[in-house]
Amino acid sequence: MDEKTMVNDILASVKSDLTAYQTAISEAENMQLRQTLQQIRNNDESFQYELFKVAQTKGYYKPAQKATITEIQTVKTQLEQ
Repeated sequence: MDEKTMVNDILASVKSDLTAYQTAISEAENMQLRQTLQQIRNNDESFQYELFKVAQTKGYYKPAQKATITEIQTVKTQLEQ
């Protein structure tokens, strides 16, 4: 397995983990458990962002093209209706 595949697999895995943490946090009644899950989630988000920056620098990941002002305004208008 090459480095690009490994990096993309890890990014996908962390993204999935973040979704699971968010679900667990929203359903946790115990405040200590909730705070622990939030800390783990925060650490994973930081790790994911650092790995994303590496992937982007190496050309493994290209973000979508930035939206134009007109596109942003169109979506904003639609959401406000």
